[in-house]
Amino acid sequence: MTSLLLQDKSTNKYSPTDELNTLIHKYPQFPYFVMLKTDIQRRGIYYTQAALEKADPTIHQMAGTHIFGTRDGILTHRPEAFMLRDGTSVLTTPTPLEQNPYIVDLRNDKLTLVDGQNELEEIEYWTKPDFYNQKTKSGIPMNLIASARPQRIYIMPNRYCFFWSNKQNCLFCDIVNNLQKQKKELHMPTRLDPDDVEETVKEALKQNGRFTAICLTSGSDYNGNNAFDRETDYYIEILKAIGKNFKTKKFPSQLIATAFNSEQLGRLYEQTGILSYTPDIEVLNERLFNWLCPGKAHWVGYKEWKKRLKDAVPIFGRGYVNTCIVAGIELAQPYGFKDEDEALKNVLTEAEDLISSGVNVVFTVWAPRPGSVIGNQKNASLEYYIRLALGLHNLRKKYGLRLDHDDYRRCGNHPDSDLARIL
Repeated sequence: MTSLLLQDKSTNKYSPTDELNTLIHKYPQFPYFVMLKTDIQRRGIYYTQAALEKADPTIHQMAGTHIFGTRDGILTHRPEAFMLRDGTSVLTTPTPLEQNPYIVDLRNDKLTLVDGQNELEEIEYWTKPDFYNQKTKSGIPMNLIASARPQRIYIMPNRYCFFWSNKQNCLFCDIVNNLQKQKKELHMPTRLDPDDVEETVKEALKQNGRFTAICLTSGSDYNGNNAFDRETDYYIEILKAIGKNFKTKKFPSQLIATAFNSEQLGRLYEQTGILSYTPDIEVLNERLFNWLCPGKAHWVGYKEWKKRLKDAVPIFGRGYVNTCIVAGIELAQPYGFKDEDEALKNVLTEAEDLISSGVNVVFTVWAPRPGSVIGNQKNASLEYYIRLALGLHNLRKKYGLRLDHDDYRRCGNHPDSDLARIL
């Protein structure tokens, strides 16, 4: 694969840039398409007008329901994602030109990924699922109730995080600022009704072969007799509604939520069909966790968050408890690591502690967004993300830990889990 791409360099047609060429040679065990995907997520995407006109809303999946905003701060119906020619899924973050993103342009009537003078790859927009054309009985477009990832139904029941209420929001997050735009411009409901969710899932499942799992994610809600009781109750309500579409008690599902206590987690597992649990720790360093995630630090704490991750393994099983980190955020200044080698060593050491206990660790590439507190910073180098992806992948191999609901088939947003394709 790589050698064919390199042979095209003299013609400047579908050839990698000098930086990609250097890293391809330095890390021959790292697939080119996963490397390219990682760099696209690292730098962002800019769609030219010609490329946008090629996006057909009757066919293609357009953005609109995502819980987070974009790097350019604009909320509009642009393509949600595209595929590279090997089938690699790339969720995109539209980015201003002055930040040097990759460009999707129309070249010879083909959608083409461009970097400077290099035409890298022909790409293809995602096709939208059938349920996007439907409305619920209450009149809400179903694409505002759920969206689609490669093979999963993606539902965001509550688009508000209560950490923002007392200014304890994660410094890299823009969920509430993005929500305000969605409510104003898209008439997006803040909190979903379980009946609408049940009806949308039922319609989505009519498209045979399209979906293999369901994922729920929302902002945190610390309200209740015990912290996060109300969040737990709401998820139980939503999951029970979804479960009406299945004949078995358990169904392929993932919950991305807060790190609940043992009583809350027990209720979730026993009363619903949930199979996989993902409390995202965001950053693997206690000092930086306290700075970057003040709400999580205040209401749970770093050591307790890790403990709750490990305590969930006997309930769900090895590989069915996951956590995600916002990779590169550990280098944010002024308090983050100043050296990438030091940062990488810290992350992988902390990750091994979790992975050896049966907790999967995956990463998303930090995309600094203007609606967040530290949205004016830059993320890490491409080589850093390559080394981190290889490190996490090798730890999963070392401890025999398989990925399921956060893998490339269902999610497609974690470059390290894309490496599972080569196992």
